[in-house]
Amino acid sequence: MDRRIPYINRMQRVEEVMAELTLARCQNTIIGVPGKMKGISGGEMKRLSFASEVLTNPPLMFCDEPTSGLDSFMAQNVVTVLKSLASKGKTVIVTIHQPSSEVYAMFDKICLMAEGKLAFLGTPAQANEFFKVLGAPCPANHNPADYFIQLLAVVPTREEACRNMITMVCESYKSSSHGAKMLHQAEKNTEIQSTGLPSPWFSKRRVSPYKASWWAQFKALIWRSWLSVIKEPNLVKIKMLQTFMVAMLIGILYFGQVIDQDGVMNINGALFVCLSNMTFQNMFAVVHVFCGELPVFLREHLNGMYRTDVYFLTKTMAEVPIFIAVPMIFTTVIYYMVGLNAPFSRFLCALIVMILVSNVAASFGYFISCISSNMSVALSVGPPIVIPFLLFGGFFLNAGSVPAYLTWLSDLSWFKYGNEALLINQWEGVENITCSRANTTCPADGHIILETFNFDENHWYIDLMALTMLMVGFRFLAFLGLLSRAYLKH
Repeated sequence: MDRRIPYINRMQRVEEVMAELTLARCQNTIIGVPGKMKGISGGEMKRLSFASEVLTNPPLMFCDEPTSGLDSFMAQNVVTVLKSLASKGKTVIVTIHQPSSEVYAMFDKICLMAEGKLAFLGTPAQANEFFKVLGAPCPANHNPADYFIQLLAVVPTREEACRNMITMVCESYKSSSHGAKMLHQAEKNTEIQSTGLPSPWFSKRRVSPYKASWWAQFKALIWRSWLSVIKEPNLVKIKMLQTFMVAMLIGILYFGQVIDQDGVMNINGALFVCLSNMTFQNMFAVVHVFCGELPVFLREHLNGMYRTDVYFLTKTMAEVPIFIAVPMIFTTVIYYMVGLNAPFSRFLCALIVMILVSNVAASFGYFISCISSNMSVALSVGPPIVIPFLLFGGFFLNAGSVPAYLTWLSDLSWFKYGNEALLINQWEGVENITCSRANTTCPADGHIILETFNFDENHWYIDLMALTMLMVGFRFLAFLGLLSRAYLKH
C-alpha cells in the first residue's frame, strides 16, 4: 500500500479484503505447500493470490488461467469472486480454457482467439448470434465454450480444412458490422493515446515505484522470512538431529586421539572432515532458496511491493540463527570426543572458525541459487564448483605447491583459511609430540606440523578476516545475481 496510509487503515483494508474474498475463516491457517505441507485449500489459495493483488485496489486485473488445476466447483467459486470484483468497478481480464457452462455464463464479454487472430469479441449473446449467421449455430443444451473451441481447433488429420474454417470465421467477423465497430473503437483509442497531451514538468520527477518505505518493507519481509523458517518446526528439528548424528559418527570414528605420531594424522583428518561437512551441509541447505522463490519474488517486486535489496537482506538474515546453531551443535559434540586442544578458550576459537566457515558456505550457496534458473541446475553446478576450492584447502595439496597461475583460486578457498585457522588453534604451543614408531619421520612439535602444511601460526586473525571477507563477498555476488534477474524482467 501507499507509504502515506496509516497502519490502522492498512489493517482495516486487510480485513475488508479478507471479508470480500471470504478468507476470514482461514486467516490464522498456514498456507502450506501442495503435496508437502497441509494448509489451505486450492480455492482459498487462489483467492489469497487475488487478495494480495486487490489490497491496493487496482482498477485493472489480468488473470492468466485462474481456474487451472481446480475442479468445476472450485473454478466456479473463483470466477464468482472475480465477477464480484468486476461488479464493483474493476476491469477483470481472464484467460481461460474449457470453462463450464456456469462459468461461461458469468462473463460479460468474451474474446475468441484462433491461430493468433481475433475470431470474435463481444457478449456471449452476440457470439451465439454471430455464429448462427455464419451457418454454424451452437446446438441446444451444449456448452457454448466447448462448441467454440471445437469449431476453432486445428485437428491433426484435418489441418487445411480447419485453417480454412478459422480464416473464414476471422474474416467474417472483421467484415461484420459488429467487428468493424470494435475495430474503429480500437483505432480511436490508439489515436487518443498517441496524441495525448505532453506530461507536465513536475510529472517527470523521479517517483519511487515502491508503495512502502524501506523500513516498512524490511519489517514486513523479515517477519515473513522468519515465519518461513519456523513454520516447519519438524524440518528444523530434523536438521539439528542430523547435525548431532553426523557429529556423533565422526566423534566415534576419531574418538580419544592422543598427541602422538598417529594422532597427528588423525586429528588433521578430523578437522578437515569437519570443514567439508559444514560446507556441504550448509551450502545444500540454501541452494534452493532463491531459485525456488524466484517467480514469487519477481511478481511481487515488479508490482512495487518491495526492493530487491530488502528481500535479499531479510531472507539471509532470517536464516542466520540456523547457521549459528548448526556449527555450535556440531563443534560442541565433536570437539572433546576427538580429543582436540583442551583449553576452553581453544574450543571457543574453533567454534568461531566453524561458524564463519558455515556462513561462507551458506553465502556461496546463495550465490549458486541466485544465478541458477531452477533447483535442478543449482544442485548440478554446486558440487563441481566447490571441488576446486576443496582441493586448495591444504589437505590434499600442500599450500606451498599451488601453481602460480592458480594462486588466485587458492586465495578464494575458504577451506584453506578454515583449515589453517583450525590447525593453528590445535597445534600452536604444542610441544614434545610422542613418536610411536622408530625410524620414521615424526614431527617434534606443533610448529613443525604447521610448517609441513606451509601454514603460518601468525595468520590466525588473517584467516578470520579472510573468511569474513569471503562471506560478505559471496553474498554481494549473490545479491548482484538476484538484482540482474530482476533487472532483466523490467
